[in-house]
Amino acid sequence: MAIRISSAGDTNVGRKRTHNEDNLLVMDDVSLFVVADGMGGHACGEVASAMVVETMREYYTRVANDAAATWPGREERGLSESENMLNAGIRWSNYSIWERGHSDSRYKNMGTTVVAIHFDSEQATIAHVGDSRCYRLRGTDLKQVTEDHSLLNDYLKIATLTAEEQANFPHKNIIVRACGLKDDVKVDLQRDQPQVGDVYLLCSDGLSGEVNDPQIQQIMVKWQANLPEMVNELIQTACTNGGKDNVTAVVIRVEAV
Repeated sequence: MAIRISSAGDTNVGRKRTHNEDNLLVMDDVSLFVVADGMGGHACGEVASAMVVETMREYYTRVANDAAATWPGREERGLSESENMLNAGIRWSNYSIWERGHSDSRYKNMGTTVVAIHFDSEQATIAHVGDSRCYRLRGTDLKQVTEDHSLLNDYLKIATLTAEEQANFPHKNIIVRACGLKDDVKVDLQRDQPQVGDVYLLCSDGLSGEVNDPQIQQIMVKWQANLPEMVNELIQTACTNGGKDNVTAVVIRVEAV
């Protein structure tokens, strides 16, 4: 099936923060989209998330311009080319952040989450580290594609909590995996078979933490034909609901050629 994609993305500081530690990457020409949510304080989080975005931009631009280009790290058997590229790019970003934190005390303990999606001629490949999410809207059905690397999600694997108990979970913002915390990181990778009309959403937890899934579904269904308005209403709803964190959203629609 021949497909093409269209996209929109934006980020907002929210209502409580003084600076934005989120970053996003929209590369329609190579069908790569990334959202990164930095952490570390004193602008360190912004540095870490920017490093992921710039590393991925550099990597995919270089490969697009030179088919023989290689990247540090070995190719892993059993992974598709798209999976290997996402895996290599994020792991190299992780090492760069970790190295910066260890060589310059100003950036000690900085890190970032990352969620990315790449489309090739056959499928969509999703990669993530942390609790930034990927959703897929198919028709009117919304599916959370990624699984949060968070203390709350780990707890839910061994216990059942109501929606209210989850909202009041004392450590729900603690993530258990992020780029930059160690010299290497495990990247979760998965393949998805896109269908014409699908809309994928990449977002930081500033969105998913303020806007529940039914609200996200309603907004995405409402604006399926207008991606910039979809992004705008998702972000503004997060701000209206509290806006306690930075909010970033990137949406990608699969269309027929």
